[in-house]
Parts: sequence; C-alpha cells; structure tokens
Amino acid sequence: MSNFIQVTPFMHVAELDRALAFFTDILGFTVGYREGGYAYLHREKVGFRLLELEKGCAVPPGDRRYTSYIDVVDLDRLHAELKPKLDTLPEKDVYGPVDQAYGQRELLVLGPDGNLIAFGQAIKKAA
Repeated sequence: MSNFIQVTPFMHVAELDRALAFFTDILGFTVGYREGGYAYLHREKVGFRLLELEKGCAVPPGDRRYTSYIDVVDLDRLHAELKPKLDTLPEKDVYGPVDQAYGQRELLVLGPDGNLIAFGQAIKKAA
C-alpha cells in the first residue's frame, strides 16, 4: 500500500494577497486554509503552500524560476477554461499551449513573484 499522497510545492511570495488572487482568480484554485502569512490552496489533487516573506526580505533573485509542473488529462480543456483570465495577464507571462518534441503539450504561466507554473499533457513524441 502506497504511503505517499501528493507533492505540494512551497512558494515564498512577496505579497500573499497578490499571490492568492493570482491562484484563485486566474488559475481557479481554492483557498483551503489561511493564517497570517501562510496559505494552502488546492484544485482537484494539486496543492500549493504559500508563505509570505517577512517585510524587507527579498524574494530570491531570478525571473521566471521554474517551480511546479502539473500533469493534466486535457490541456486544451484547461486552457479554454482559463483563457479569459489568462488574457488579463501580460502577454509574455503566458506561453502555449504548445506541443513539445519531448512528448508533452504544455501551457506555462508566470506567477506574480516570478514562479513559472507549467501544466502539461502527455502526447505522442514528434518523430
């Protein structure tokens, strides 16, 4: 019997309210718990833990840091759902959906703190 349930990425964010708005309003996650500078969000079987950095503490450097890859069954269905909200983001913050030569169809979304969230669906590899 398996003992592992899921991986839940932990992200440090500069402004918790801004990050929560992004995850809930743009990506459709639900806040399951929030206290102080900490929040847990989920959507189906995927969760994120967000921790607001103390005032004056900088977010680690590096724009477009890769943080999470979420495997989905139907990427185009997810994209259709999210598109009206993704269209409110800067154009450079959304990439895809696009078929990759390594056998994934991907949608990449840049969060407000430079964290890159990837959604991917397995497809046949390009020949």
